Amino acid sequence: MSLGPLEIGLILLAILLLFGYKKLPDASRSFGRSLRIFKGEMKGMKDDDKPADMRGKEPAQTSAPLRGEIVTPSAPATDAAAAHAAQLEAEARAAEAQAAALRARAAQAAGPADATR
Repeated sequence: MSLGPLEIGLILLAILLLFGYKKLPDASRSFGRSLRIFKGEMKGMKDDDKPADMRGKEPAQTSAPLRGEIVTPSAPATDAAAAHAAQLEAEARAAEAQAAALRARAAQAAGPADATR
């Protein structure tokens, strides 16, 4: 079963109606790019199957592993961080105390009407 000229014409007409004449060149351009990328990937996969000596490339050379040192932070930096943390904790305690005072004041202002709810 093969496609005759009438079937091919109907398919082209359907594509033209689907995409419109303005988008058809862009669609065909992107389709061509996709085919080129696909062909390149397939060629790359075929090259991967060949042995290294047939490809003409030498295997990559790696260098010796690097050795690093762990540096501990200096004492003044940790003292400054500890002082900053203590200051933040003091500010948090003060904010909590202020919030508790405001809640107590709101409860007193609400009076007995809130107690029945």
